[in-house]
Amino acid sequence: MSLPVLVAMVVVGISMAVAAVHFTGGSRTAGLADARQALDRFAVDFPDLNPRAIQLTENGNTAFLEFADGRTGIVHAIGDRFLTRVVTPAEIELASLDDSKVLALRLKDFTWRGGRFAFADAAAALAVFKVLNPNGQPVRQEAA
Repeated sequence: MSLPVLVAMVVVGISMAVAAVHFTGGSRTAGLADARQALDRFAVDFPDLNPRAIQLTENGNTAFLEFADGRTGIVHAIGDRFLTRVVTPAEIELASLDDSKVLALRLKDFTWRGGRFAFADAAAALAVFKVLNPNGQPVRQEAA
């Protein structure tokens, strides 16, 4: 078999495999349509917790759920799945408002470090920031 024919067969085979994965839902991404969906997804992992407020990011990939005891629930889309966490201010390595609508969050948890979250309005970003960081100042803990 000639090399050009072999290369063509490999290219066609890989293309067909990628197309099969895509058309069977392998490239689908998850998202949160509204606060109700975020609450329902959070309740799957934490059925006994009832938030008093829910804030969604502008792109619908993340929801922050505020609890009366100072903890925060997080529902975050990763690929076609959702990650859920409950965090306290003590578990936060960095929390700051980079812009009036953008929250930068870094957690001490090595399994998910956090990220940058843009909100539709400044009030939502500030509400989440205040719950994550009750002192109101950017939290930066330096390594010893």
